[in-house]
Amino acid sequence: MVIVNTFVFVQSRLGLAQDETALALAAFGGGSMLVALVLPRLLDRMPDRPVMLASVCILVAGLIATAFVQSYEGLLVVWLVIGLGYSGAQTPSGRLLRRSSPAQDRPSLFAAQFALSHACWLLTYPLAGWLGAKIGLPSTALVLCAIAVAGLVLAAWLWPASSDDGQAGILN
Repeated sequence: MVIVNTFVFVQSRLGLAQDETALALAAFGGGSMLVALVLPRLLDRMPDRPVMLASVCILVAGLIATAFVQSYEGLLVVWLVIGLGYSGAQTPSGRLLRRSSPAQDRPSLFAAQFALSHACWLLTYPLAGWLGAKIGLPSTALVLCAIAVAGLVLAAWLWPASSDDGQAGILN
């Protein structure tokens, strides 16, 4: 939603300029960076699973809020929130993959994760643009939210809570 539709939100819907578009993207990036800087200390005290799943919940809340954004200031706040959730869900993935496999399997596992993430983006980026043009930005945000919720439910179901001891990963 952020990468594909920020321009549409800022310049088409709100009638603002390129500078405001850049600042909106910076709000998302700022949220992402803030979490990335805090995560090492947080993950020293908490297991990856609750941090990552809670982060997806934050991202979902941001997508729901996107459907109701009426102002530039509101968009900045929502993009910051989505950046927080996005980074909290994505940044620990390397730790998770490393912990989930023996050293000899890691190159293949990281390559598979890279391919899977990009396949998901290959589907959702055009979907975000196409739906934005066909059904509008609020409805698009809710469709993408439904996809994120499906991913959250799937992750919570497939990733055993017993792996929270920090010793096992998602594949163990």
